[in-house]
Amino acid sequence: MNWGTTMPSAHSTLLGRITIDPDVRFGKPCIRGHRITVQEILEWLSGGASQEQILADYPQLEAEDFLAVYAYAAELAAERRVSER
Repeated sequence: MNWGTTMPSAHSTLLGRITIDPDVRFGKPCIRGHRITVQEILEWLSGGASQEQILADYPQLEAEDFLAVYAYAAELAAERRVSER
């Protein structure tokens, strides 16, 4: 696969699944207009929950939503460094 030509298009499509509405969850990035935030999904995953567990608990989510969360996190990571502790 040639990532140089396919990734930006796929990346942009995935990021379109992330919505920000000031009237929903105080403007935090959410999945496709639902009230489930990117932050919550990342916290569940980093806490040990699997994608399958999260999908079982939140059937309105789709497998591609996780890719969107990862794409969004990658964008944030590219913009700034995590402070050392």
